[in-house]
Amino acid sequence: MPRRKVFACCGITASANKRPMQRPATRLERAMNDLTTLRDRLTGPRTRFRVREKVAAAVDAILGEHAVRELLRVEIEELEEASYRQATRGRPSPQTKYVREVQTRFTIRWEMDGVRLARESAGDGVFPLLTNLPQWTAREVLDAYKRQPIIEKRFSQLKTDFRVAPVYLKNVERIVGLLAVYFFALMVQSLLERELRRAMDSAKLPSIPLYPEGRPCTRPTTRRVLDYFAPLSRHTLTSPTSRKPESITTALTPLHRQLLQLLGIPTTAYDQ
Repeated sequence: MPRRKVFACCGITASANKRPMQRPATRLERAMNDLTTLRDRLTGPRTRFRVREKVAAAVDAILGEHAVRELLRVEIEELEEASYRQATRGRPSPQTKYVREVQTRFTIRWEMDGVRLARESAGDGVFPLLTNLPQWTAREVLDAYKRQPIIEKRFSQLKTDFRVAPVYLKNVERIVGLLAVYFFALMVQSLLERELRRAMDSAKLPSIPLYPEGRPCTRPTTRRVLDYFAPLSRHTLTSPTSRKPESITTALTPLHRQLLQLLGIPTTAYDQ
C-alpha cells in the first residue's frame, strides 16, 4: 500500500513570501506603497543611498517581501544634480570664479505586468491539494487534509501533556527507546478515545456526564476518563487469625460501569 501523502499549496511559488494567502492586488498595492516611500527617501537631501547596488538591494527586498517580482518591473534611474561653489573665499563679486560640482542621485520607477496579474488573479480563492493517491476522489483527499491538524495536535501533546523534552539522555539508543515509549502511550491514548467515541455513536449517546458537576461531554478524552477513575482504590487486608485475605474495592458508580461497558472492559476485576 503506498504511503498516503496530501499536500496543500496556495498558488504562490516564492518561498520567502511571508503572506502567501494575500490577493495579488493587495500585495501589489502594499509593494507600490513601499516603493513610493523608498523613492521619497532616494530624493531626500540626506539620503544614504549613494550607490546603485544599495538601491537595487532595497528594491529587491520590497519585491521579495510582497512576492511581486513577476508582477512589477522596477527600473533604477540616475540623476545628476549640479551645484556651484566659490573657488576662493571672500565676498562674491563679478570677478568671482565658481567651481561646478556634480552629484549623482537615484530614483526609481515601476510598471505593472497586466498579463501576469490577470493570470494570478484567476487563481484567487483556489486552494489546490496534491496527493500521490490518484485513485482517491476529491472529497477523500479533502477529508484526509482536514484530518492533518488532528494528527499534529496529537504530537503537540508530546511536548505539552507528556513533556517529552528536555531529554537528559546521551545514548542514542536510549533516546530512541524513550521516544518509543512516549509514542506507544500516545497511541494507546488515541485508541482509547477512538473506541469510546465509536461506542457512543453506536449506542446513540450524544454525550456522557464526564465533566465536573455532571456536565455533558460530547468528545471524551483519555485524560478525563483517567481522572474519573483515579479515586478508585483496592485494599487487601490480611489477618493472622484468617488465612484468606480480605479485599476492599471502591464501589463503582453508574458512570464507571457505563464507561467500562462502552470500552468493552469487564467489571469483574472491580467487583471481586
